Amino acid sequence: MLNETKESYETKIPLLIIAGPTASGKTSLAIALCEQLDGEVVSADSMQVYCGMDIATAKPSMEEMTRVQHHLIDVVDPGERFSVAKYAPMAHEAIADIHARGKQPVFCGGTGLYIQAVVENWQLTPGEISHEINGTWEELREIDPEHAAKVHPNDEKRVNHALALYCETGVTLTEQNLCSREEPTPYDARMIFLNTRDRKLLYDRINRRVDEMIINGLVREAKNMPRGTAAQAIGHKELELYLKGECEMEEAVARLKQETRRYAKRQLSWFRRMAREWEERCVELYIEDKGLIERAIEFAQAQVL
Repeated sequence: MLNETKESYETKIPLLIIAGPTASGKTSLAIALCEQLDGEVVSADSMQVYCGMDIATAKPSMEEMTRVQHHLIDVVDPGERFSVAKYAPMAHEAIADIHARGKQPVFCGGTGLYIQAVVENWQLTPGEISHEINGTWEELREIDPEHAAKVHPNDEKRVNHALALYCETGVTLTEQNLCSREEPTPYDARMIFLNTRDRKLLYDRINRRVDEMIINGLVREAKNMPRGTAAQAIGHKELELYLKGECEMEEAVARLKQETRRYAKRQLSWFRRMAREWEERCVELYIEDKGLIERAIEFAQAQVL
């Protein structure tokens, strides 16, 4: 939950957040809002930071980025290790710069951890974690049950990161987050949460997006991606067996669609929890409803500007 202080919100940076699952239309809504509010977009996507992953991460098109300036896209080499601890200072700097130039920062993406870390001003452990951990969710539950409850047992990346942090510092991720939130947030933030009344509608959109990615050259992009963190992005790792000749294309595409749908479910769970915590600071809009953009603009003008 956002930190509350006696400081007037008028002294803080007004920040509009657009969050939601993959394929929910976040990018197009962010652009529409920026054009209405004289804004610029700061991407809150843990994979759009990587160069060369245009198709897998559904980056905005060149035409879209010409219409509205975007930040924190294509800023990391695909072979580089990257984390929320590196991302957060970059996002703070981008938001402050946009605000200083008299424009409205719009924080848009589907990586809930990145959004919360920035908006709640977590003071994250700097530097790289030197320990290489290959642990289990059960081990994480033993040392940090509160954080384990927020992590899917099969999410190896987040499990191992939390375990590595504990080995490196002797402090659990839950303890670090509690301490880090003692620093007040510099933002007066409001969130638009894009959801759907019909889960099948979202899944159909995901399936169509995957088909379009394949047509647009996803296989070639995955083949040319160097090994590293970026190669583990949804959209690349599911094609690895096909590229090795160990499965048919149809099987790889089916796996990609399934993993993307599962990821969307995790995103929805994260943002529903945020929406509950934020209460009046958040509006939930449904992608199938008419007048969505108009309602989003009305919310932004009333709550942020």
